[in-house]
Amino acid sequence: MKLVVCNSTADLGTKSSKHATELINKAIAEKGSARILLSTGASQFPFFEEFVKENIDWSKVEMFHLDEYVGISENHPASFKRYLLDRFVLKVNPGKYHLIDGTKNPEETIAELTSLINESPIDVGLIGIGENAHIAFNDPPAVFDDTCSYKVVTLAERCLEQQIGEGWFKDKDECFKQAISMSATQIMKCKHIISVVPYKVKAEAIYNTLTHDVDPMYPATLMKKHADCTIYADPDSASMLDAKLIEEYK
Repeated sequence: MKLVVCNSTADLGTKSSKHATELINKAIAEKGSARILLSTGASQFPFFEEFVKENIDWSKVEMFHLDEYVGISENHPASFKRYLLDRFVLKVNPGKYHLIDGTKNPEETIAELTSLINESPIDVGLIGIGENAHIAFNDPPAVFDDTCSYKVVTLAERCLEQQIGEGWFKDKDECFKQAISMSATQIMKCKHIISVVPYKVKAEAIYNTLTHDVDPMYPATLMKKHADCTIYADPDSASMLDAKLIEEYK
């Protein structure tokens, strides 16, 4: 695992986007196409602002995403399908994209996504880290040895609080309590992982990820076992890290 502490949130957006673009263009050059996995949420705004401007042959890109609430309509402002349509798909028109429909039967959706994602490896995975260190909606204690690619999960209290804090819901009564989530096992199959983690609310999550051994209570620690994972932090999200720890992961 590598850590890049950027000069600002804007700098984080630029550097993480350039890194992703380099890897995607390399995959396209080598095999004619690239498969990518995208995260959502407020923390990914700086990345998407830059990513959609990049010089990529989007017609050769196939996109998946990590999760979606069970029962949510794409017209709901908190829908991750809606998020990606507005901030990515409708801006770059990728060659293929597979958005999770929260209104469909979850088991049928999971079967369809599993078949599609296992056709070939994901080249680049953008994997955010939640305030409780979750990856996708694999909340603590996370299952690290799932054999499935996607599953239905019940969201932890801290996870629901994050969604409220980001402004997607007014309170817990409004929140959707279950989601279809990619498994931690499937996330780890990405050839390259880029984790964009800005803002003060993520400082504890980054600190716990870097200071703990691989531990289901801190799901993001699993990415320490990945061959090529880079975390991008801004000054706020890196504020709990001392110089020695930053240097250790440089």
